[in-house]
Amino acid sequence: MLTRKQSDLLTYIHERLKENGVSPSFEEMKDALALKSKSGVHRLISALEERGFIRRLPNRARALEILRMPDGRPGIASNRVPVTPPQAANDGVIELPLHGRIAAGLPIEAIEGQNSLPVPAALLGPGEHFALEVAGDSMVDEGILDGDYALIRKTDTARDGEIVVALIEETEATLKTFRREGQMIRLDPANRRYDPQRYRPEQVRIQGRLAGLLRRY
Repeated sequence: MLTRKQSDLLTYIHERLKENGVSPSFEEMKDALALKSKSGVHRLISALEERGFIRRLPNRARALEILRMPDGRPGIASNRVPVTPPQAANDGVIELPLHGRIAAGLPIEAIEGQNSLPVPAALLGPGEHFALEVAGDSMVDEGILDGDYALIRKTDTARDGEIVVALIEETEATLKTFRREGQMIRLDPANRRYDPQRYRPEQVRIQGRLAGLLRRY
């Protein structure tokens, strides 16, 4: 039997995966269940994994697969919405534009490049995507590490709690959790060593939302 919180978290993850194919962040799970800290989310995830309801997908940060639901509904995996974009190769690999390095620490210049990154099509949902190499450690508590490749879905809007690529004053880009704070925009790190960054709305332009990650070993 699952506890009420375990059942609520499993249902929340299931609904988010059905909605957009991407696992919710630990911050989003914490807020959805009204928990005081992300350590509570870690404990619930571990309990669900031990009971065989979910599985953490290997070599992919922030990726969960639901194996089964208590009522017998089938499970669902993150980042596995099938797509057939025009650039997809016959073997199911897409060459995404790789636009340099994105800061997961203090903002750094977003470097436009001509390189590409081969990505399994099954990791991406609908929409136009690009890739950025993560630089820094300010998002480690979300499982986003230095050297990871962030798969970004292009969009110019964001909801509270989403991890976004934010362009600061048209010169610097950073990967952070988006929040609205009164008349300001707050970009939150996921590492206690770093402080939130606050900007006026006209200083920030959203370039995309995190759709998935690839880890280089």
